Amino acid sequence: MDEENNKDVIEEKDQDNQQDNENNDKEENKEKNNDEKENKEEENKENETVDIIPPEEAKEIISAKSNEVINFIKNKEFEKLAKYVHPEKGVRFTPYTHVSVDDDIVFSKEEMKNFFKNDKSYLWGHYDGKGNEIKLTPRDYYSEFIYNKDFAEADEIGYNKVLSSGNMLENQFKIYDNPIVVEYYFPYFEEEYKGMDWQSLRLVYEKYNDEWYLVGIIHNQWTI
Repeated sequence: MDEENNKDVIEEKDQDNQQDNENNDKEENKEKNNDEKENKEEENKENETVDIIPPEEAKEIISAKSNEVINFIKNKEFEKLAKYVHPEKGVRFTPYTHVSVDDDIVFSKEEMKNFFKNDKSYLWGHYDGKGNEIKLTPRDYYSEFIYNKDFAEADEIGYNKVLSSGNMLENQFKIYDNPIVVEYYFPYFEEEYKGMDWQSLRLVYEKYNDEWYLVGIIHNQWTI
């Protein structure tokens, strides 16, 4: 009888410990999610404090030029695109929203002219969720992270106005020098995904010698 009672007590303790562990895991996940949310909110607040050219003014300045640029990108006319590339900084390629000065690949004006002739594989970053290396030729990167949708025909276009928002930190207005960011945005493609299949392409311009040049191409999509 005593052995049975002891067994019951041990089982109850094991169940209590298991429940405590589950509760602790939930609390830790909750704290982690809260921390991530706070970090994103803090980062976005920092972006808001940066002086940004107002959307209407940005549109007036860059809309005609950006229309040419997005069509050169669409048609893979990178030799023509090269004349719009920043002569000193080149173009930085960002596969997912958050711009990394250390990790993002940068192509010079001359390298852009030969973009599709370049068969070298580059490490562009890491795939969201999986963490695998994004190791692709420029041609393959273009298909997957530049023009994977018909962004020239985007549903919405934003000028220094963030249209898409995921769980990655927004920092383009901090990294780039008083830029104009043009976002070509599709809010969704299939209704069944309830907006989780949104995608956008951001073209970043900086002023140099009184002219606006392309300095960044940022691909955006829903991330885990």
